[in-house]
Amino acid sequence: MTAPRVPVTHLLYLHGFRSSPLSFKARIVGGWLAAHRPDVVWHCPQLSPSPAAAVREVLESIAGWPRATTGIVGSSLGGFYATVLAERLGPDCRAVLLNPAVDPARDLTRYIGEITAWHSDERFHFRAEFIDELRALAPRQLTAPERYLAIVAKGDEVLDWREMSARYAGCQVRLLEGSDHALSDFERENLPDALRFLGLS
Repeated sequence: MTAPRVPVTHLLYLHGFRSSPLSFKARIVGGWLAAHRPDVVWHCPQLSPSPAAAVREVLESIAGWPRATTGIVGSSLGGFYATVLAERLGPDCRAVLLNPAVDPARDLTRYIGEITAWHSDERFHFRAEFIDELRALAPRQLTAPERYLAIVAKGDEVLDWREMSARYAGCQVRLLEGSDHALSDFERENLPDALRFLGLS
């Protein structure tokens, strides 16, 4: 895998559905940066339950970032958001997608109602109108496919690896024979590829 010529200087991490900045992959990436690349600007926000608000708030928070050296890492629903944002930020923005959600408008309909977050006892409402927001956000096509790296596990128990691979066909795809939705072996097996792709190691 060839590292980009220009390393990212600003890195955004987007967590998955019902997750938070306390997710283990977010903490692994943030911890690595703190230890090895403290010069990189790091932002891992708590995302709003509303997809439209989540994207709007993230764009506002990184409005001053240099697009040519901005990178995004997104997991599951965060991978969907990372794709949305990379398409909006332009062809220089790179994105690493970890078991990315392909059709969250379809998959999340069964969660409409009051649900609990993973990392706390906090409850929130996932509203029916959020499904329409997801549909409206979905990019019709991927531009500059070389700026995407999708890490896809065949052992994902939540999302279909075939659908993920098809969605990111033409992009760089690392297809894992096993693993799981959470990428439990992320630090050892996948973090090095993500860092190289972003030009950070």
